[in-house]
Amino acid sequence: MTEQPRWLTEGAPHVWRPYAQMKTAAPPLAVARTEGARLILEDGRELVDGIASWWTACHGYNHPHIRAAVQAQLERAPHMMFGGLAHEPAYVLAKRLARALPGDLDHVFFAESGSVSVEIAMKMALQYWINRGVTGRTRFVSFLGGYHGDTLATMTVCDPEEGMHGLFAGVLPAQHIAALPTDDESEAALSKLLGEKGAEVAAILVEPRVQGAGGMIFHDDATLRRLRKLADEHEVLLIFDEIFVGFGRTGDLFACEGAGVVPDIVTLSKALTGGTLPLSAAIATARVFDAFWSDDPGAALMHGPTYMGNPLACAAANASLDLFETGEWRGDVVRLAAGLEVGLKDCRGAPGVVDVRVKGAIGVVEFDKAVPVSDWCRRFAERGVWIRPMGKVVYLTPPFVTSNAELERLTAAVRAVVCA
Repeated sequence: MTEQPRWLTEGAPHVWRPYAQMKTAAPPLAVARTEGARLILEDGRELVDGIASWWTACHGYNHPHIRAAVQAQLERAPHMMFGGLAHEPAYVLAKRLARALPGDLDHVFFAESGSVSVEIAMKMALQYWINRGVTGRTRFVSFLGGYHGDTLATMTVCDPEEGMHGLFAGVLPAQHIAALPTDDESEAALSKLLGEKGAEVAAILVEPRVQGAGGMIFHDDATLRRLRKLADEHEVLLIFDEIFVGFGRTGDLFACEGAGVVPDIVTLSKALTGGTLPLSAAIATARVFDAFWSDDPGAALMHGPTYMGNPLACAAANASLDLFETGEWRGDVVRLAAGLEVGLKDCRGAPGVVDVRVKGAIGVVEFDKAVPVSDWCRRFAERGVWIRPMGKVVYLTPPFVTSNAELERLTAAVRAVVCA
C-alpha cells in the first residue's frame, strides 16, 4: 500500500467526511493538485476526473482565465458583506445572468451553496403568497426521483424513497411528491392533484431535463412545457432547480432556455464559478420580485447568507461566463456526447445493467440494484480514472475540456469494471 502523506494521517481523526460511514469507509485519495481534466495524487498518479468534482469543473481545473480573474480580485477585495455595500463583480454578474436567462428572470439573489439557493427559492415562493395576502400556501409539489439538497427544507422535496433522508421521515413537513408528467396520463394525475391540493401549494419544484443525484433520470422538454401549463392553470409558481444542468451540461447554456420554458424562479450553483469557488443564486421573474416591492419593511425578503455575493466567487463566475460566451463549449459537449455513446454502448447487456443513456455531456449506466461504491471507486482508480458511482448508477459528467483520449480512458474503465 502507498504510504499516506502526513497531513492526511494526522488530520483524518478530525475530519467528518460526506456520505461516508466513518468507521468502515476506505481512506480518501490524497490529491496534491489539479490540472485540466486531471487529479494529480500525492503519490504521483494522475486520474482523469470523470465527474468534474460533482459537476462543477466544467472548464477543467485551474483554467488560466478564471485563475487570473480570482487573483486580480484577491488583490482588490477578497470579501465584504453584501448588506448595505456593493461591489462590481456581483453587480456585473447579476446583469450578465439576467441577460443570459430567458424571459424576465431578472432579479438575482446570491448565496453560497446549491441547497441554500433552493431553500431561498422556496422561501421566496412562500412569501410571494403571504405578501399578496393569500393564506394557506405552505406546501410544494416535487417529483419522484428528484433531489434538491441535504439541508432541512430541501430534504422535504426530495424523493422520500431516494434513501439519504429516510431517517427524518415524520420529523419534517410532508410535501406532495408526484410522478413527472411525461405523458397524458401522468399529466392528468398531476392536474388532479393540483386541483385537489392547489390551494395549499406555493410552487412546483423540478430538476429540468435530468434528475441528477436521484439517479440521473432523463425527461424531455415536453415534460417541462406540461409543467408550465399546469402551473399556470392551477395558479402556482414554477421553480427550476438548474444546479446540475445549468451551464451547458445538456447542450444548452440553461435547460429552461433550450426548452423554451420560463420558470418563475431558477436556482443555479455547481458550475456557476467553473468549479473554482462556492457560489449560488436564486433568480426570480419580475412577477415574483414585484410581490416584495413595497413601502412595507415587512414585505422584504429577510434573508442574507454571510458570504452571499462573495467578490472572489463572483469574479470567477464572470470569468467562467467569458468562456461560455466564446461558444467553444458547445462543440465540446457534442463531441463528448458522441464519445459517451460509443464508449458506453458495450455496457448494454452486461450483468445487472438495465439501461445505458446519454444526454449532452452526461453518460449513465444503470443497474438493477445499488453498486458497491467503495470497491468500484478503487477499481476505477487502478485504471487511472476518478469515477464515484451513486446508488444504482455509474455516471460520467466529465469537464468539457476532456480530450478524446481522456474520454476513452474513462469509458474503457467503465467497460472494464461493468463488464467484468
